[in-house]
Amino acid sequence: MKWTSALAIYLLFWAFSAFFVLPFHGRRAEDDAAPLVKGQDRGAPAIFRPGRILLQMTAVATVAFALYYVAYVNGWADPNVLSGRA
Repeated sequence: MKWTSALAIYLLFWAFSAFFVLPFHGRRAEDDAAPLVKGQDRGAPAIFRPGRILLQMTAVATVAFALYYVAYVNGWADPNVLSGRA
């Protein structure tokens, strides 16, 4: 596998990992004791920490890509079989 292909696959894993990470950051503002700011949605997060979310996304994507790469190297994820060419 070329390094550019590996990078593209890793970036796809990183982008899709947001769907796994974001639902776990669900403490809503209405659950917090602090009053809502005018115009703030009740379902918005009480405290938004983008750095923490990006770090968790990176960890999830790295683990998922490592599993994929092991499967690719061992022949368990053959691109020809997965695309229907073989």
